[in-house]
Amino acid sequence: MTLHVPPTTTPDFQAFWQERHLCLLVTHRPDGTPHLVPVGATYDEVSGIARVISHGASKKVRNVLAAGPGARVAISQVTGSRWSTLEGIATINRDPEAVAEAVRRYTERYREPRVNPERVVIEIAVTKRMGTV
Repeated sequence: MTLHVPPTTTPDFQAFWQERHLCLLVTHRPDGTPHLVPVGATYDEVSGIARVISHGASKKVRNVLAAGPGARVAISQVTGSRWSTLEGIATINRDPEAVAEAVRRYTERYREPRVNPERVVIEIAVTKRMGTV
């Protein structure tokens, strides 16, 4: 599948996605209703991938798996009048190297997460960006 990666962003956008902000992730339950949860997330502009680490049995992970290929999600963060939302297609990656990379990025932005042998990474191939930064 070929995805459209949005054009290069501004320095303000890049800084905003490196600052420590709590994010909200929207997945969809099997009945189509939205499931909104707070998460820590990182965004890599070079690859166009946003990452969320999670327990493999969490509802957000189960929602992405239930949606199958092409699972549409959104992740957003806000502080004052500055906000940014990333939309894209989510997949679950259980590969130890991918999980370790997601943990490394999470640690840089937030803090070192607790040990979790059931950890997976939700990888979001960003197809759309919007916001005030």
